[in-house]
Amino acid sequence: MPLYEYVCIARQELSTAQVDNLMERCGKILTDNGGTVVGSEYWGSRRLAYKIKKNRKGHYFLLKIESPAAAVKELERLMRINESVIRFLTVRVDQHSDGPSPIDKGRDFRR
Repeated sequence: MPLYEYVCIARQELSTAQVDNLMERCGKILTDNGGTVVGSEYWGSRRLAYKIKKNRKGHYFLLKIESPAAAVKELERLMRINESVIRFLTVRVDQHSDGPSPIDKGRDFRR
């Protein structure tokens, strides 16, 4: 099955519990359509480079996915409709990296 990385930016007004709920909902959409979530990371609330839909900040998260293309297409369709999502990006990868992503590594280094 193809491997994907899905990065999403949710609105700043959401609480972390609501963002976790959104991540779970994304995982449920994928599993219902025959895919699996291999890993997930919450990157926190970060400042955007420019205003998007009147938002200056957003909650970022990453999902590492192993799924057929139809499941990813359905996830993207539903996220376009969701008002809590500002932007998302799905990228097909050859293999998932072991350990945390570079964004998550940098956050640990700064602590």
